[in-house]
Amino acid sequence: MHLFDLDGTLLYGSAAAVEISQQLGVEREIRQLEAAFAAGGLTPPQFAARACALWTELTDEIVHAAFDGAPWLAGIREVWARIRADGEHCAVISLSPDFFVRRLQEWGADATHGSHWPEVPRAMPNGGTKYPLRPLDPSGILSPGSKVKIAGQLCAEFGVHAQDCVAYGDSMSDAALFATVPVSVAVNADHHVRSLASHHYNGRDLREAYGLVSRPR
Repeated sequence: MHLFDLDGTLLYGSAAAVEISQQLGVEREIRQLEAAFAAGGLTPPQFAARACALWTELTDEIVHAAFDGAPWLAGIREVWARIRADGEHCAVISLSPDFFVRRLQEWGADATHGSHWPEVPRAMPNGGTKYPLRPLDPSGILSPGSKVKIAGQLCAEFGVHAQDCVAYGDSMSDAALFATVPVSVAVNADHHVRSLASHHYNGRDLREAYGLVSRPR
């Protein structure tokens, strides 16, 4: 099974929260939160709560525009189609909002897991109610350790073992998962995971990163 991170991995040099914030005109503020989180100054639930406070105008249409306009690596659909054609599985595990991450199921991911943020309405009721319509539940926000737990659940679901997994990631949030699987690919990665990874890839095409671990045809 192939386990993919999203922010900084499938997205080149960006994150779901950044792409959404660009659509809402609060990119500077979200990048400050991203920097604080990366430095350990914010927990994942604290980051989510502050981001929600910035996204008062968020609608499903904005999420759709952010997803479509994001800087995705090339070849994602092709890689996942190849994985599935080989009888293997592919999944995305991300700390980003589930309402963004799960759209990747339409691209061929067997499973997606993201943090459970409040759902996004298609349009604001009566034009006045602000996002989120319900309070954020901190217990639904994933942590780096959650990736290991979810990977175990996916192994049980798809009938594979941890030693049969390959992880793809770029940052500190992937370190724990990298430490639990035998093969890992650092994709445009920072120093937190480069020393842990089996393989390293810098570029903008997932087909090339996947080629480091795929069986030749």
